[in-house]
Amino acid sequence: MSLPSDDILTRPLGVAAPIVAGFKGRLARLRGALGPRHLAIGAGGIALLLAALLVLLGDPHGGDPRVTVAITMRPSAPAEAKAAPAELARVAEADPPPVPTHRSAEEVESASGVVVVRPSGTAAPSEAVVIRVPTSPVKLAPAPDPRLIERGRHGALPKMGEGRLRPLDVYARPEEPGAGPRVAILLTGLGIGQSATAAAIAKLPPSVSLAFAPYGGEVERSAARAREFGHEILLQAPMEPFDYPDSDPGPQTLLTSLRPAENGDRLAWVMSRFPGYVGLVNLMGARLLADAGALEPALKEVAARGLGFVDDGTGPRGLPPGLAGKLKLPSARAEIVLDAVPRADAIDRELARLEAQARASKGIVLASASSLPLTVERIARWARDLEARGLRLVPVSAILRPAGGGTRLSKAD
Repeated sequence: MSLPSDDILTRPLGVAAPIVAGFKGRLARLRGALGPRHLAIGAGGIALLLAALLVLLGDPHGGDPRVTVAITMRPSAPAEAKAAPAELARVAEADPPPVPTHRSAEEVESASGVVVVRPSGTAAPSEAVVIRVPTSPVKLAPAPDPRLIERGRHGALPKMGEGRLRPLDVYARPEEPGAGPRVAILLTGLGIGQSATAAAIAKLPPSVSLAFAPYGGEVERSAARAREFGHEILLQAPMEPFDYPDSDPGPQTLLTSLRPAENGDRLAWVMSRFPGYVGLVNLMGARLLADAGALEPALKEVAARGLGFVDDGTGPRGLPPGLAGKLKLPSARAEIVLDAVPRADAIDRELARLEAQARASKGIVLASASSLPLTVERIARWARDLEARGLRLVPVSAILRPAGGGTRLSKAD
């Protein structure tokens, strides 16, 4: 391109070069024919003409360089066309795909934690509305209650309050309303291993009652935490087994060879370990439970303090016949020991037996178990859809204090 610089700078954009050249030639001939005076007059006239045109046409871009561009209309790409993988990656990073607003009823139920009871064998419908009803957890009464406590030689002890107000009634977990066969589970041996205790408290349904051994530096704190989670708690009292001292429950064990006052002092130490329990549970103790003479003074003290007593069912026999009735002691004995054989398949069989026995019974069937991690895991798994199977899990106190308000005695009585 060999155009002079003035042509490049002064030629309007988009105007062809031959037109410009012709225009320059005519302008040169015109300058030669006209004198300076005529040129000045002509220039002034042209200026006036341009000003008038600007006023009339109102071109805001008059004098600006312009260019004419042809716009070609192209058909849009078909909807089926796929973007390149790299482009898709950029789009995915910039604009994440929207979350679907419609999900199946099964997905909504699973995400919300709602348990929907349906006839056996039916599943969630593909299109349904799931309404989540918030429920507040059951709050147990604060412990210790000042009306139900007194000072003893070893610490605070539970007592019967005015108007025969019992710790059994105040500290119990309320039985939730419902229909269907009822089962109760008592887990023993809590408070010694901290990790196992914490797992049982957190993983098991709150209606499972927990029995704490009187040993362990954190037993009071663990028992309080269990009650915060809604678990009703009981206290294990170490009692003499048949092969004592080869099998030794621990310090302060109640023995058949001790005088009543000595066993009474040991029992007071046990009962002062933490507050808030509804009753006592034997820790071993098959020999003491079989000896009515040695056992009666201890159980008389338990009854006088407004507590219940539960036999965990691990011994061959329960309380001596007639003893609980004589003392007016609310008592019960576990009919099934879930982990007598500590294997998953054996525990599952015992849970199935507990369920079948509850369906055949008109009352509450009580089972006991230890706090082994395997046992906790199997019970938690079994209890997930218990209501869907038509059963109710209730606390142990529901057996000790029946709805009619009377004293619940063991089957032997």
